[in-house]
Amino acid sequence: MDRLQCMKVLVKVADAGSFADAARALHMSPPAVTRAVAFLEEVTGARLFLRSTRSVKLTAQGRHYVEDCRRILSDIEEAEASAGGSYATPSGMLTVTAPVLFGQYHVMPIMTEFLGLHPAVTGRVLLFDRNVNLVEEGIDVAIRIGHLPDSSYNAIKVGTVRRVVCAAPAYLDRYGLPRTPTDLSHYTLIANTGSSTPLEWRFGANSKPLAVFEPRLFCNTVAAAISAAVSGWGLVRALSYQIVEPVADGQLRVILEDYEEAPLPVHVMHPEGRHVSAKTRAFVDFAVERLRQTPILHAGSALGLKGV
Repeated sequence: MDRLQCMKVLVKVADAGSFADAARALHMSPPAVTRAVAFLEEVTGARLFLRSTRSVKLTAQGRHYVEDCRRILSDIEEAEASAGGSYATPSGMLTVTAPVLFGQYHVMPIMTEFLGLHPAVTGRVLLFDRNVNLVEEGIDVAIRIGHLPDSSYNAIKVGTVRRVVCAAPAYLDRYGLPRTPTDLSHYTLIANTGSSTPLEWRFGANSKPLAVFEPRLFCNTVAAAISAAVSGWGLVRALSYQIVEPVADGQLRVILEDYEEAPLPVHVMHPEGRHVSAKTRAFVDFAVERLRQTPILHAGSALGLKGV
């Protein structure tokens, strides 16, 4: 059997978690998919999947082998693209990921402008308030907010954002303005649980956690938490770019600015490789230029606040 084709089948089964779904995606018959995986199990001498009537899961050996197959297939794809000139002209599917609101506000306009300049490129934007594995998810470029762990990814810093506490003016008129972080124990707090935002509110250069943090309301999206604050229900903590419009409209007011922790960096990232495709290289350059021109990524002036 064609070993490379079998590897493609194996990776698709691992991604789909199902032989039948992989068969449909590859336009193959289920028996053909089963034979391809069985061939690789015979060649490697290892059981690659644990099968049951309800699920298909990789074994420990299977996980390692699938990652090796991904690298082999990627290397072959890069070699073919390089030989065919695909590293000279942007073309093909470009997949970009970013946090939800940041993607809506800043990445989508960049993507649509980029596609207008490169008609041979097709765009796919995946917005998540969590970090995804770029290699496993087949993602070309990621925009990440926060400090990055050491990795093999190329990362270009394009600016910073602030983590701020805010509330509706009517709420502050009713309950008064908190002067220090310890005052927050007397206020109604709204927590966003749908992202990597820590539930502990930290302040100052040492980022010491607030002693008492008992939210009255938990929301699984940033937009819902901000909406609750706009309605005058309580205090919310958000990133500066997320509350530009409600602050500009006078719906929210940022407080406790003197106690803010250090700004968080914003990076444009892509996996390293021997070859970087023209579409990835062109988009990274384009996105870095556009994002570095975005005022909210460089100072609080866009919020009517002091700079960071």
